[in-house]
Amino acid sequence: MPEDLAEVYRSTYRSLVRFLYRKVWDAERAEDLAQEAFARALVHKPENARGWLFVVAANMARDEARKAARERRHLTLLKSEPDIVLSAPEDAIDATTQRTRVRAALDQLTPRDREALLLWDAGMSYDEIATQTGLAHGAVGTTLARARRRLVEAYESGSEGQHVARG
Repeated sequence: MPEDLAEVYRSTYRSLVRFLYRKVWDAERAEDLAQEAFARALVHKPENARGWLFVVAANMARDEARKAARERRHLTLLKSEPDIVLSAPEDAIDATTQRTRVRAALDQLTPRDREALLLWDAGMSYDEIATQTGLAHGAVGTTLARARRRLVEAYESGSEGQHVARG
């Protein structure tokens, strides 16, 4: 029988926040993560609630650190891009044509593949993508690999008539 979660909350909350603080180095964020872990415990009703909470909280902190690292890398890449300069009209037409081809290629993906790919591109973790799309956690990587392959095929073919998911 699961432990009384209210008692676990009273006896564990402060320890969990201290544990999380040492992982995220932000007191408010540590409290938010601890609250999220307890909210998940209400749903999952684990047998060993205290141990489960620390495992889940550590995973959430790790996921958040990965997301922050991805965002930092993305920002670094953006900073290293040259500032937009006025270019020749041919370059503007080429850029517009390329954007149009990318949009057309995205439109050829299945809605599930397109959503997973766009969520991943936005920096979401596999867990977040699974939650958002309803996919099983283990299926996210496969779905992303398939979506990337289909996007490249659609972009390279440039054909707007054939749906790549059915080809």
